[in-house]
Amino acid sequence: MASTKTEFQLFLESEVNKVKGIYYPVKAGFLRRHLIKKVSCRKLHPNPNDEFCFPEIGPNYGIISQYEADYRRFGTNFPNLSYTHGGIAERIMIEKTRPEGYMILNGHHRWAAALRTGIPRLPVRIVDLTQESDIRKMLETAGFDKRVTLDLDGVVFRPDSETALEKPLPFPVNRYFRERLRLGIPSLFFFLKEHGYDIWIYTSGYYSLEYLQHYFKQYRIHVTGIVTGTARKAGPGVMKNLVKMTSEKYKSTIHIDNHTVLQTFTGSRDFRDYPLTGSDATWSREIMDIIGALK
Repeated sequence: MASTKTEFQLFLESEVNKVKGIYYPVKAGFLRRHLIKKVSCRKLHPNPNDEFCFPEIGPNYGIISQYEADYRRFGTNFPNLSYTHGGIAERIMIEKTRPEGYMILNGHHRWAAALRTGIPRLPVRIVDLTQESDIRKMLETAGFDKRVTLDLDGVVFRPDSETALEKPLPFPVNRYFRERLRLGIPSLFFFLKEHGYDIWIYTSGYYSLEYLQHYFKQYRIHVTGIVTGTARKAGPGVMKNLVKMTSEKYKSTIHIDNHTVLQTFTGSRDFRDYPLTGSDATWSREIMDIIGALK
């Protein structure tokens, strides 16, 4: 029986087979990340762990066709492209890989549309996500046996439209570090360190680890661990390894979000849940009162 697979499906299978089990992420370095703005489509590799590459799910050709139409109409001249024209106004998020090229983190359908349209190069943003080796180094330098975890995207960073924010960084630093900190974060982090807690930040965003490390240094606050790109489709054992590494280090974890403080204990199903009032103005003070009273 003749194959009914499209030319792109056959190409995708070939690419997945080429990189699966062979390619792995490496650090791109500051200069590469800031100087390289476009990369050849042929140097971009699909992530074998992404649903885009799963035969039973596969690419959405409706989405690809829409991107193809957008590319034919607008090209990739981003400075003149309105962000209302779909996802093609967003750069492909990638990380450098060995032995060569880059792995796609976000933008598989745009990459497919560019290949099918004949566009040779795509605008990209290269990031150095947190890797397992980074986690191990962070744990080696961690000073305590208990930790606090916070979500960067929804708790630590807040929209510019909100009023309960720390003052922005001074010019010209604020032109590079644009994110805004929630009111009370520096004081809370100082309090946690003084009370014997390591601080771990998690984000699904594709931030470079180095970027966030330098960001927090601008506020003179210490963060023990930063895990970026948690939405990345890594191998099935990666997150299991991360959980194992941190559970071996910490006897208890306090997770802080917008409305609760949740304390869990390694090796136990017991937990303590402390609700917050939801007031942005008193958020950090309420957390300090709760943690200060813990035994």
